[in-house]
Amino acid sequence: VQLQASGGGLVQPGGSLRLSCAASRPTFNSGPVGWFPQAPGKEREFVAAIDTWNAGTYYADSVKGRFTISRDKAKNTVFLEMSSLKPEDTAVYYCSARDGRIVISAIDRAGQYHYWGQGTLVTVSS
Repeated sequence: VQLQASGGGLVQPGGSLRLSCAASRPTFNSGPVGWFPQAPGKEREFVAAIDTWNAGTYYADSVKGRFTISRDKAKNTVFLEMSSLKPEDTAVYYCSARDGRIVISAIDRAGQYHYWGQGTLVTVSS
């Protein structure tokens, strides 16, 4: 399975961006899809995931109320709508997918995902 992330760019603080993650086949029907940004010098961290089994959405506290994850099943695509962006949101954003169900308590763990996209750079700066 190949994942293609896109939609990154340069945006001013307070601005918005919409990231997309497209899969090469309908893998998004079997397990969760997540977004894990990685800032320079830091490890990848969880910001959002959608569980394709129960359509539940999950967010890190740092992005609640600002980010929204959604999916288009017909297009095998997951979106991350980001608003009220802050300089600390600057990172390469990687989308990831897992084959099979996941224990919800583990949905924020990068090691639980099987497939990763190439990442798309988001820069929040004035």
